[in-house]
Amino acid sequence: MVEAVYVPVDKLTAFTIDVLMKMGVPRADAEIASDVLLASDLYGVLSHGIAHLRWYHQRIKTGLQQAVTRWTIVTEGPATAVIDGGNGMGMVVGYHAMKIAIEKARQYGVAAVAVRNSSHFGIAGYYSRMAVKEGMAGMSFTNAHPSIAPTFGVHPMLGTNPIAFSAPTDEEFPFSFDASTSIAPRGKIEIAARAHKPIPAGWVIDEEGLPATDSSKMIEEMNKGKAALLPLGGSGEVMGGHKGYGLATMVEILSSAFQDGAFLSQLHDKDAAGNPRPSRIGHFFLAINIESFVPLGHFRHTAGSILRELRAYSKRPGEQKIYTAGEKAYDHEARALQEGIRIPPSIQRALNALRAELNVTGHNLGF
Repeated sequence: MVEAVYVPVDKLTAFTIDVLMKMGVPRADAEIASDVLLASDLYGVLSHGIAHLRWYHQRIKTGLQQAVTRWTIVTEGPATAVIDGGNGMGMVVGYHAMKIAIEKARQYGVAAVAVRNSSHFGIAGYYSRMAVKEGMAGMSFTNAHPSIAPTFGVHPMLGTNPIAFSAPTDEEFPFSFDASTSIAPRGKIEIAARAHKPIPAGWVIDEEGLPATDSSKMIEEMNKGKAALLPLGGSGEVMGGHKGYGLATMVEILSSAFQDGAFLSQLHDKDAAGNPRPSRIGHFFLAINIESFVPLGHFRHTAGSILRELRAYSKRPGEQKIYTAGEKAYDHEARALQEGIRIPPSIQRALNALRAELNVTGHNLGF
């Protein structure tokens, strides 16, 4: 019976770079993309890590995105910019867009960069954490292929549209919130499907508005408009589903209206005739230079004090600990750096198939 294996980070990084280069991605871009993907696995978000490599390859082969990313600045102001991603690698576009935002914020205090015509960029939190490394707070947003039904609707119209916010603290790890505006991201359904496991009732509804749990056909059904993810809060308004719907719509506006980009049904990767076309995804990045408001040390201490006070209060019976956003990712990263990244059997099979297809040799990953 095949079991999960743990692969050292350096070995997995070298393998990922080689795989991306075999797809036609230039080395410098492959290093960026690899860093984004491996960050996801290090943080324990397996749905957005190297498990997506085969998916990216399929998209490049079918022309849904370009292996060579030719991004350009469309318009620029002192503290703003609009970038056209040229339908290239979203991780590469996102990395450069956030770098521009950080450099502008260094001079002007706050800066925002909007991106159009991009593709899936991995975990949103990678980019907000880029700002933290420069002593700033950061936010990142992206729209995506339609998956979420609006409140009282059944048709997938909004993407999972994540919101990421990261800020430095005086602790060993930053505050880093990164979550989709759906109850669960599409990636978790993909993980369940690869493992041939059902998904919990309440994540997805069918075209009749009834709970759907068969993960093996959910992605296909969503792509056909016959199933949809529910927004944060679930169905209706009683448990706050309208709030998740509102947040998803906010991200859609940030990720399209500021850059005159595609939105909602325009983000399908097939045209009306069923022919493949780039998804033309949009992103929005914000960098905030803390020193323009208060001394960085003061900010870090206040932010850290907030987290410590939250964790110090009474816990629900049976619970061992109260966590704050970013803490579990920090713990998971520390373990993964020491033990290696866990690769479950389903991802081993996908990577082996990709390795054979691309003729990637010279990497002993243990599977």
